[in-house]
Amino acid sequence: MRLVDIRDSPLSVEEAVAAVSTPAAGGQTVFIGTVRDHDSGKPVARLDYSAHPGALDELHRVCERVAEAHHVLALAAVHRVGDLKVGDLAVVVAVSTAHRGDAFGACRALIDELKAQVPIWKHQQFTDGTEEWVGTP
Repeated sequence: MRLVDIRDSPLSVEEAVAAVSTPAAGGQTVFIGTVRDHDSGKPVARLDYSAHPGALDELHRVCERVAEAHHVLALAAVHRVGDLKVGDLAVVVAVSTAHRGDAFGACRALIDELKAQVPIWKHQQFTDGTEEWVGTP
């Protein structure tokens, strides 16, 4: 079971948990990334996430690698693009495995690899009117 997507609509933790629920799992782990109200000591007003046209394909590759390396039974990885405000969900990843230790490791690897490998860029706008791009090549 896999839920892998990049979308411009609000994310659902419940959808991700449902996607990884299986009777074979002894452990399920979820990571929820939200838009915080600050970065590098500056107050954040809003964010805009953009994705490269090949980002979804790369997200699928990341998911495959993590699933194989960590004995994942089911996996979900959904990232939001577009305008987000403070408190909005930006990314939700979830995994299920036979054992809890593997679930924690797989979930950590999934979010870390997603952030490092998938070409999704964050445009931060600060309350003082300045802005910054994060994650661009």
